[in-house]
Amino acid sequence: MNHRVLITGSSGLIGSALVPLLVNCGNQVRLLDVSITGEGAGDTRDRDSVHSAIAGCDGIIHLAAVSRVIWGEHKPDLCWATNVGGLRNVLESASTSSKKPWVIFASSREIYGQPDRLPATEECRANPVNIYGRSKVAGEMLVETARREGLRACTIRLSNVFGSVHDHADRVVPAFARAAAQGSPLRVDGAEHTFDFTHTDDVAAGIATLTALLGEGGTRHRRSTSSAGCPQP
Repeated sequence: MNHRVLITGSSGLIGSALVPLLVNCGNQVRLLDVSITGEGAGDTRDRDSVHSAIAGCDGIIHLAAVSRVIWGEHKPDLCWATNVGGLRNVLESASTSSKKPWVIFASSREIYGQPDRLPATEECRANPVNIYGRSKVAGEMLVETARREGLRACTIRLSNVFGSVHDHADRVVPAFARAAAQGSPLRVDGAEHTFDFTHTDDVAAGIATLTALLGEGGTRHRRSTSSAGCPQP
């Protein structure tokens, strides 16, 4: 494909799976993450860092966020500044860049809150019940405004992504796996709760396919995804 793609939040759960896949598919990947040092270190809340990172890129995959509900509840100001302010910096920098890169924004199923029906679809109304979900709704609105103003941008909604050793130990799947390995009981709180899980490989493969589509202008032809995750004609 040979696109130059910036991934914000590149060392996170999804970013760490996506970076090697996009490189393997022939892309030049540029990183931006607060948790790394040296090249690629940067914070999306810093407009100058974002502007510099975007320069010369064909596309941006915006994963950087305060990415857990509980973190947002503990630090609501940081959650809003990162999830909304950081995205605003990305969209504004993309809009003013000479290459006008496309943008993929990672939103969340948390925008639905407690949906009226299951399974939730894109037609379900947004009804967030926490600061994290509200920040993602605000982000989607920013993306739609940028689209109306001419930026090629889209939103993807992710749900309970798992499947990496980089995951947080207290999340459901790692906690279950650890308990199973230790021979401990698997604890489920609330029999009425329903969860849907998406493996990191599937998320990365889907984003790689969308990257290829946007890189071609988004309209040339349909594409499928191979077992390796690289889009195929």
